[in-house]
Parts: sequence; C-alpha cells; structure tokens
Amino acid sequence: MTFTFVSNYINHHQIPLCQALYEQLGEDFTFIQTMPMEKERVDMGWAVNVEEIPYVECLYEKEYECLKKIMESDVVLFGWTGREDIVEPRLRSGKTTLRVSERLYREGQWKVVSPRGLAAKYREHIRYRRQNVCMLCAGAYAASDFHLIGAYPDKLFKWGYFTKLRTYTDEEFAALKPQDGKIHIVWAGRFIPLKHPEYVVRLAKTLREKGYAYQIHMLGDGELEPLIRRDVESSGLSESFVFYGYTPPEKVRDVMEKCHIHLFTSNYLEGWGAVVNEGMNSGCVEVVNAQVGAAPYLIRHGVNGLVYPQDRYDRMEMLVLALFAHWEERKQMGRAAYETIRDMWNAQHAAKALLRFADGLQRGVIEAQQAGPLSIAPVTAPGKMYRAMMQGEEI
Repeated sequence: MTFTFVSNYINHHQIPLCQALYEQLGEDFTFIQTMPMEKERVDMGWAVNVEEIPYVECLYEKEYECLKKIMESDVVLFGWTGREDIVEPRLRSGKTTLRVSERLYREGQWKVVSPRGLAAKYREHIRYRRQNVCMLCAGAYAASDFHLIGAYPDKLFKWGYFTKLRTYTDEEFAALKPQDGKIHIVWAGRFIPLKHPEYVVRLAKTLREKGYAYQIHMLGDGELEPLIRRDVESSGLSESFVFYGYTPPEKVRDVMEKCHIHLFTSNYLEGWGAVVNEGMNSGCVEVVNAQVGAAPYLIRHGVNGLVYPQDRYDRMEMLVLALFAHWEERKQMGRAAYETIRDMWNAQHAAKALLRFADGLQRGVIEAQQAGPLSIAPVTAPGKMYRAMMQGEEI
C-alpha cells in the first residue's frame, strides 16, 4: 500500500504518527508539506529540519512530483493544506481518500446559517458525501459539525493528535512523583485569553486559604504572562509558583512527570489540546474543561481524569479541592490516565488502526475499530456533551 499524508507542515504533533506509519510502510509512506511554517510557530519552537526526515517532501519545492504522488497513491490522507486545488482532483477521482479535521464551528453552530460559509462547506465536503472518502474527527465536537451540514454520512470516525509516547515499568511509574509533602500542579500553554491562565492564580489563592501544601509549575509564554507574574507577586504567592517561560516539548514532559495534577483550562476554541495527551502519559490526574476537543475522547470522568463544564472556574476549583481533600483515594486516576495513552491513544496503535482501516476501504468495506482511534464518532451536540460525559455515555 502506498500511503500519502498531505498537510500544511510537519511538526512535533505530527511526527510520532508519521514515524509509526513510516516504520510500517517504509518508502511507501510520504508526508507532503504544502507550505513553510509560519514565523509564529517557528518562534514557539515548532520548527523541524525537513531535510533530515526521509519521508517528507515539500510541495512548494517539487510541485509536479508531489501532485503526481497525490493522484497515484493507493490512499491519501488530507489534513489542512491551504490548497483545496490539490485536494479536489483526488476527491473527484473516486480513489480511496481520508480527511482529518478539527471542528468547523468553534465559535458556535449558529454559523451554519451563513450562505457563504455553507457554499464553501459544500465545495469542500458536502458534494463528496457519496464518494469513497471518510472524515477522521480530530476532537469530539467535529462529528456534530459535519453531521449538521450533511457531510460524510456514516463515515465519521474518532481521531486526534498523538504525542510522543513514554512508557515506564511499574517501579519507574511509582517513583515518578515527588514525595515532599506537596501536591505539584502543572499548567502548560500559551498565556493568552482562551487558555485562562488567570484561573491558576485564583486557584492558588484558594489553596493557600485552605492551608494546603502545593507547588504550581507554569510553562509557556504569551501576552498575559507579565500580568500573571505580577498578580502572583502582588498576592504573596511567589514561593508557590515556578515560571519556566517558553519550554521545549521534551522539557514540558519532564516537568509533567514530576507533577501530580495537570490543569488544562482552555475554552471551546481549543480544537484538540495535545497537552492533555502529554499530561495523561505522564501519569497526571487531569482536570480539563469539557469543551476541549480531546477531553470527551480521552477522559472518562472520575476514572482517568476529571472534567468541568464550559468556563466554570467554580466547578474546576471544586474538583481540585476534592482531589486535595481525598488525594490518596483519587490519585489512582493518574495511573488510569497513563494506561489510556499507553494502551490505546498513541501513535503506534493509531497507525496500525489507520492502515487496517485504509486496507478495508480499498476493498470497499468500512471496518471501524471497537474503541479508540478509528472507532465510530458519535454525534453529540456541543450543548449536551458535558452531560453525556457525566452520564458515562459513549462519546
């Protein structure tokens, strides 16, 4: 099987899956990068040297060869390319094709009423609803959006991002977390409004009032970082915080391994949220906004993590306080989180599932997995997602 993955650019979120596919297929796997990485992403440390990766080809350097490969490959997976003109010929050909997308309507499904927007969705998605093409939903809210516009009927499947997997022996896992009498909390991301870093300072004030022993680790930079630092200092909380500034992905993981709780406070604009994968893989107890795309796929509330509704700081605080009050009984959620990533939501498992799925499509058969990547993506309305999670429904 020749398999080609086409997306805007390769980065540390794509490499684990691509490497797993390359290990399975060798030279029959290609990643086509359609554009150079934006300066903002380069400044965030996302850049990689594509010349050192044997399976990467750049469309803007070898357009003819890349377009030929897109048309002739047995299976093509399209991410966001910025070049719909290279996607359409493949879709019109009727050859086995997959698409992967985060949600369409992050700001609200009311946007579906826009005639101009719907016309664009028709050109990109709806008109191919009967073709040999399936949609991989990178986030639990994507299926509802595509269902709303009538695209990919009965062809919506769970997907996501797959970060680098770290595994531990039982002895190594037991020794990961510090035993210094404090509960260590990690928050990692850009200091921007949608990620609500201010929640962490509010929480720290409450933990201090309750008399709990804790240490908070904040990794990342951004426009709100100076304000957060000043708030911490003026509140007399400096000794309880460690600010790391911009931190390379591997270092983020190192810090997570030494923390007990991972807070992920982004709002509905967070399409997936790969740090949830990383926190779970590091054995952290996750406390995550249910609106984050990864949360409904990865987290079973009370089993391998905790979720709170919308931007409800009060509910997030309540969950963290309950963890502190009952830590010995609830810390096992960190182990369950680790096992979720180790056993299912990782690049190696996803690559094998993807190739099995693609092989079935070539034979005209859709064979969904029973659970995890490439299982059927249930259509759950955004407003009903949190309740469904609380009731333990399949999402």
